[in-house]
Amino acid sequence: MSVLAAIAVLAILIVVHELGHFMAARLQGIHANRFSLGFGPILWKYQGPETEYAVRAFPLGGFVGFPDDDPDCKYPLDDPNLLRNRPILDRAIVISAGVIANLIFAYLVLVIQFGIVGVPKGINYQPGVLVPQIISENSPAAVAGIKAGDVILSVNGKELGAVKEAPELLKTAIQNSANKPIQITVERNGVTGSLEVTPEAGADGKGRVGVQLVPNGSPIYRRPNNILEIFSLAADQFQQIFVGTVKGFYQLITNFKETAAQVAGPVKIVEAGAKLAESDISRLFLFAALVSINLAIINILPLPALDGGQLAFLLIEGLRGKPLPTHIQDGVMQTGLMLLLGLGIFLIVRDTTQLEWVQKLLQ
Repeated sequence: MSVLAAIAVLAILIVVHELGHFMAARLQGIHANRFSLGFGPILWKYQGPETEYAVRAFPLGGFVGFPDDDPDCKYPLDDPNLLRNRPILDRAIVISAGVIANLIFAYLVLVIQFGIVGVPKGINYQPGVLVPQIISENSPAAVAGIKAGDVILSVNGKELGAVKEAPELLKTAIQNSANKPIQITVERNGVTGSLEVTPEAGADGKGRVGVQLVPNGSPIYRRPNNILEIFSLAADQFQQIFVGTVKGFYQLITNFKETAAQVAGPVKIVEAGAKLAESDISRLFLFAALVSINLAIINILPLPALDGGQLAFLLIEGLRGKPLPTHIQDGVMQTGLMLLLGLGIFLIVRDTTQLEWVQKLLQ
């Protein structure tokens, strides 16, 4: 059920994004003849009065289609309600509406989270340190056999108690053991075992193992004082997530070699969401907000086949006073789409082979 819940969240976010484009077009009277979830062959479709609604085979996103792109367009070429005949501002609104919809949705999800789940007021700490969902590939932690969701109970025989400072104690032990093996006790699915991990030396000479470390505990909630507190707390958390996500993308671009392995595809995202749902179903609110903001930022990047790429074409058109030739735009967008689909398939294959149950089959 947790996997289905995570998949449902992703599906909702795609619908929200595409609805942003679709509604921005229809509210301006612009013709839109396709609303599709996914790419490739059609699995299911419904033909409305003007728009075909479809679910397609490859769940790597979606798109809103416009009759401008159809060779058998039923509207006159000079129809003012064709997207290409609208002013640049109208088209920019349609193109950017998906990103705006995802950002608004993320904020509303956080509002609902604080309103329904409550406001965190502390943590009920448990013994040990929790290893969260992302473990760097080929890192010392991965080589040692540490898995996401493990709880590290002790390091070199020293127990990590049920205290807030437990992650810092473990981090200090790791930093002081560059290129020296350390013994850790790990609890996984109720079973306790020992592992040996050798931290590698970073640029500063301190040891690191390639995982994040967080306290092992569950939050304690209180009811919000009033609705203004809910909106204020949601705004603060939205800002934290947004800024953190932007910084993450900046690090990916500026330090691609070190961070590329942490890029997650749909399978990894669903796995992370499912584990969050298993531990606490209410965490799906935060998961939805995180992924929604990530989708918004990814789509606004000026890359072909993304919303940012189309906005870049509009900017060029505004500067030139006329659009780039159609064959150039089509070539760039088609190439970008193929690269995007290729990357999506690669991430799906890579992440699927890294799933624990798949690893057992391959052994």
